Parts: sequence; C-alpha cells; structure tokens
Amino acid sequence: MITIMLNVISELFETGRIVSLEAKQTVFQTGDHVRLMYLVTEGEIDLVRFTKGGTQMILARVHPGKVLAEASAYSNHYHCDGVTNSWSRVRSLPVSEFRERLHGSPDAAQTWATLLARELQKARMQSEIRSLKTVAERLDAWLGESNNLPPKGQIQDLARFLSVSREALYRELARRRS
Repeated sequence: MITIMLNVISELFETGRIVSLEAKQTVFQTGDHVRLMYLVTEGEIDLVRFTKGGTQMILARVHPGKVLAEASAYSNHYHCDGVTNSWSRVRSLPVSEFRERLHGSPDAAQTWATLLARELQKARMQSEIRSLKTVAERLDAWLGESNNLPPKGQIQDLARFLSVSREALYRELARRRS
C-alpha cells in the first residue's frame, strides 16, 4: 500500500526539474518564500531547526520517494532548513503547479491527505519523545517505536533527533553496555 501511495505522489513530479545537490548543501532556509516543492529521488535531506542556544534539532530525515517539507505546500515560508545529509538528487516543481496537479486528481488528493496524517502522527510521537526528561527515557521511547541504533558514526544524528547532547547519549549507551 505504501509503495502505491508513494507512486501516486511521485507521478505529480514526473515533469519536475532534476536537481543534484552536494552533501551539506542547503536546499532552503527558515523564512525563505516557498516557491518549489521537492521530491527526493536519491540521498537524504534533513529538515533542521536551531534552538535559541544554537543546538541543531533534526525534525525529519527525508528519504527517496518522499516529499521534502510537505507542509510547505500550504505555507508562504519555510519553517525550517532543508540540508542534504549526503549527495542527493531531487525533482522540483513550482508549488502552484504541485497544488494544481494534486487538486486535479482525487486519488492524489486522498493519498496526500493520508501521507500528511502519517507525518503528523510521527511528529507527535517525536514531540512526546522530546518531552521526556532523561536521555534514558527518550532513548527507550525511540527504541520502543521499532527503531534500531544507528551504525557507528551516525550516533550524533540520533542525539540531534532526540534533542540531547552527543556526549549524554554516548554516556547512556555506555551505561547500557556495562
């Protein structure tokens, strides 16, 4: 079912312009006017926000087949930064054309509504996890959602996702190993 849903949305981008992006390249920044919608076709792109203290929080990691910053389809400005995690490729489509195509297809509109609902559920879960007081509680909740620890070298990404310091997460992982 998910594959069919993603195909319906991908078809909206069929004629979109293909853009290649280098690792750590900014696709858009908080406050930029929304002119384009993006479908990730290769690589990974993070949606990030910075706290007042300068801590980077990963709001989402967008993989191939998914729309980048899907809520921006109905916003004038981006509410976060889009930054490539690795070399990536996207298809871009003017937001007005995206909405026109979406609203012109009942199947696509239904699929889009379903995808937005799932993203909202994920965002709420992430918010609940970040509201927990300790690193141990956050990690337990995250692992309880059928997630696995990332490979060595990507633990800092999990720390940003959980909104904890890398050092605090490493200490918690070391405590669990002993």
